[in-house]
Amino acid sequence: MTHSARPRVPLRWSGRRQLVGDQTLVMGIVNCTPDSFYDGGRHDPAEHYRQLIAEGADLVDVGGESTRPGAAPVSAEEEWRRVSPVLETARGEGHPVPLSIDTTKSEVAARALDAGAAWINDVSALREDAELADLAARYHAGLILMHMRGTPRTMQRNPTYADVMGEIARELADAIARARERGVAEEQIVIDPGIGFGKTAQHNLEIIRRLGELHRLGRPILMGCSRKSFIGAVQGLEVDERLESTLAAHTASVLAGAHIVRVHDVAPHVRAMRMADALLPTEP
Repeated sequence: MTHSARPRVPLRWSGRRQLVGDQTLVMGIVNCTPDSFYDGGRHDPAEHYRQLIAEGADLVDVGGESTRPGAAPVSAEEEWRRVSPVLETARGEGHPVPLSIDTTKSEVAARALDAGAAWINDVSALREDAELADLAARYHAGLILMHMRGTPRTMQRNPTYADVMGEIARELADAIARARERGVAEEQIVIDPGIGFGKTAQHNLEIIRRLGELHRLGRPILMGCSRKSFIGAVQGLEVDERLESTLAAHTASVLAGAHIVRVHDVAPHVRAMRMADALLPTEP
């Protein structure tokens, strides 16, 4: 199989500008939640943040509200209580890598941006709280817009698409337009097709196969396959057994054009993504 070159795309956040596409960026996950599907309560969040940076994370994504299927929402105050120790640690250490706040609440995002966060990761693509776009515009922060059908409580109740990739592309284009209308520059935006968020296992596999179709939106693509349930559905594996399959899914995603992978296991991904990068043809 011949793979096409991954497009180089300009990306801008917090006064920095980078052309992404030559090397896959690895985003490490810090879950400050007791109920996340894989690592909830396993780690001290501040220490885990340091560990992911030591393992080579290019960015770190911190969240205080679980978005696993069926998860119940928490208050903004509780969400901030959970994530603030990581923000304090990052600020104390001079933010060695850009930090992303994974939230759908502008109250939480504003406090995180004041504490030095450089990115907002919104799994609702501005459907929950459009003021997140206002914050991204005001702080010149990066903004990740993820596709999701429904809410974490409802998203896995018989998700149905006539054309899964066509519908994701249209809905992400609409989200980009909403962000632009509120003052977010196009170069601040990253898109995420939302693996596992209102999709069946077969939908997720089709997204990976057809990922290159999202290039027409002109923005970097983030993929988050890490240890998710579609791997269990395909292979019958428990969450602790899914690392190798995660690496395979993310390698396939990079070969299809992904620019960023969001992962629990940073060190093995850094090694695997460098190999995937070497397999891609270079863009002239």
